[in-house]
Amino acid sequence: MLHDRILVEVDREAGERRSAGGIVIPATAAMGARRLVWADVVAVGPHARTVEAGDRVLFDPEDKAEVEVQGERYVVMRERDVHAVATERMGDEGTTGLYL
Repeated sequence: MLHDRILVEVDREAGERRSAGGIVIPATAAMGARRLVWADVVAVGPHARTVEAGDRVLFDPEDKAEVEVQGERYVVMRERDVHAVATERMGDEGTTGLYL
């Protein structure tokens, strides 16, 4: 990856959701509000400051570039497009930190 770009792999099951009552809502169901999704960081560019490979990031999947590498689909984005980072590398007790 170059500059501040990051490569993420979106969960395949991220599109489906389950309501509080247990009803499965498919990804094709139209929602009024835009939804953010979680993804695993696969690679980062040399100028990415807060995101590292192995972190989970929250981002808006709209207007992002998808790429296929060896049959797997990934999303390429700038680090500034990340809304939150969930990582285990910060903290002494081994607890997962969520940084907004």
